[in-house]
Amino acid sequence: MAGELLREIMDAIGVQAFNFDLEETTDRLMGFLDRETYFVFVARDERQRAVGFIAMVESHALYAEGTFGTIPELYVRPEFRSRNVGLDLVTQAKSFGKSRGWTRLEVTTPPLPQFDKTLAFYEREGFAITGGRKLKVAL
Repeated sequence: MAGELLREIMDAIGVQAFNFDLEETTDRLMGFLDRETYFVFVARDERQRAVGFIAMVESHALYAEGTFGTIPELYVRPEFRSRNVGLDLVTQAKSFGKSRGWTRLEVTTPPLPQFDKTLAFYEREGFAITGGRKLKVAL
């Protein structure tokens, strides 16, 4: 599903922004999970097929007053959207974060009109815009 998410983002923005290799991504995921700083919840349908997932990373910052979580990925397959799958995943993430003593959850959405529905979803779930833009530099 991570590949589906990245493909959907790239299709929306019209830029080859990500390189996705299933085997490399699976290996990377296993390493993240083993270190217990990356956490994933998977939503399943009545036949136990994966229909969505949310990933969280544990971080630390003075501005956040301690340990907090970041949601780097949240994806629900298109045919399962508007069925509360995303809501259920975010609810699980909030509960999990509280159980770990996190002070907050953060998420970034691209500041583009193609992602207005994504922004509206997060705002409905209690997330507030705090300003800034996500920037990166390759190392």
